[in-house]
Amino acid sequence: MAAALRRAVELTGTAPLPGSGATARRWHLLARLAAGDLTTARVVEAHLDAVAVLAEAGRAVPPGSTWGVFAAEAPGARLEGVRGPDGWALSGTKPWCSLAGDLTHALVTAHVPDGRRLFAVDLRHPGVRVVPGAWHARGLPEVPSGPVGFASVPAEPVGATGWYLRRPGFAHGGIGVAACWYGGAVGVARALRAPGREPDQLARWHAGAVDLDLLGARLALDAAAAQVDAGAATGTAGEVLALRTRSLVAAAAERVLERVGHALGPAPLALDGAHAARVADLTLYLRQHHAERDVAALGAALAAGGDGPGGEAPGEVPGEAPGDGGWPR
Repeated sequence: MAAALRRAVELTGTAPLPGSGATARRWHLLARLAAGDLTTARVVEAHLDAVAVLAEAGRAVPPGSTWGVFAAEAPGARLEGVRGPDGWALSGTKPWCSLAGDLTHALVTAHVPDGRRLFAVDLRHPGVRVVPGAWHARGLPEVPSGPVGFASVPAEPVGATGWYLRRPGFAHGGIGVAACWYGGAVGVARALRAPGREPDQLARWHAGAVDLDLLGARLALDAAAAQVDAGAATGTAGEVLALRTRSLVAAAAERVLERVGHALGPAPLALDGAHAARVADLTLYLRQHHAERDVAALGAALAAGGDGPGGEAPGEVPGEAPGDGGWPR
């Protein structure tokens, strides 16, 4: 984990920001990290997302700091922000706080009287308590993401109430996660190249089908990057773009998991620790996608009159958006 955190710090000032004209290069970087080690990509993606959020707010991260973004909600867990004479403080419980015990800082959403607001917090404050024993996952085991308790932890507001969800970068960050899913699928698919018995017709079919799945995901990500850099992925168009891209990439990654499993059988899952870990990591990471619920949300956005970022209605084909050739294979 220390190596992943060091990599996150190294990339703080060098990874392009979304919408900077090099969004594809940013997502290629995440995908290449994920193809090699999904744990590293998971850590780096969250840190770089926090850096991008702060940049949207006109702020920089302290040198050497490591960041996460804790914005999930769950029944029975509620984090409140209270403003007192000395400023804001957070109290309550926040669920799904990845690496809270290892990071120095985090961006955290909390409930305030007029809605939800984003705050920057120092996780080294004594009022921060990581709930022990909550993480039992077999995938991404080194990235515990359990609940965290906050007891009067000083917090600095970032943006106005509701800003975190309304900002253009919210959609852009969600697509960056999909780039990690794509890279994780590439890592799993590489098992098809391992030496073994002479491939028969069915094995060749699996290899061809996986190649098509990965190609479709790459094209979707490249097209999305071009739209983000063109400034066409804001508001409803940005929401539609994120839902489309994330759903396409997630579906492709799930098919890769299935096809590789069918092609190779139980042996690599039982006897190859690295491959088994890649499969478990990607399976869990993909559950950040809300599956049918996200596709239903896309349908609702389209029914309400939302078009794609290029103004295309469902079924129309936007202009081509070639990438820079940096996707891992």
